[in-house]
Amino acid sequence: MANGSPEIDLSVGDLQAVTGFAVTCATTALAIFEEVRPDDGRPRTAIEVARAFADGGRRTKAIRDGAWAAHRAAQEARDDEQAAASAAARAAGHACGAAYLHPLAKATQVGHILGSAACAAPARELVAGDDPAVAAEHIAQAVALAPAVVVDVLRRFPTAPSGGGRVGELIRELDSALR
Repeated sequence: MANGSPEIDLSVGDLQAVTGFAVTCATTALAIFEEVRPDDGRPRTAIEVARAFADGGRRTKAIRDGAWAAHRAAQEARDDEQAAASAAARAAGHACGAAYLHPLAKATQVGHILGSAACAAPARELVAGDDPAVAAEHIAQAVALAPAVVVDVLRRFPTAPSGGGRVGELIRELDSALR
């Protein structure tokens, strides 16, 4: 038991599958970021290092560095009032974060599994003029793309926690749909 929370069995294969799913979801929004900030390769690099892990590589410092860099790119886009680009960069950062899903029975860990999909959805929603149907379609696509191992891993954790604004709402929708 760590920090009072029971540990959950997670294999490297489980982590690679979750990361592969997160990479797939983040990739759907990458063009949104690159269209607005074409000279900033941090989200693409984050997706690439996460993909290398998902494809059988080792967890390395480059994955953590990629996550931090993508989140800094998201912050800069947000500061420049480029909300869709910011959400797309956060999706890339969460793809890296999936590789570091902690084996603790805490609801907050669901964000490591579903955060990438939940950030890509509002990026697409914002580009479509704040059309919530676009986010709903993305969530439905993510449900269809989730491999059985990702659903199995998700079910080992408590349900997603409350809060988190629009992204938190989308995490809960996706969590509910996959369970």
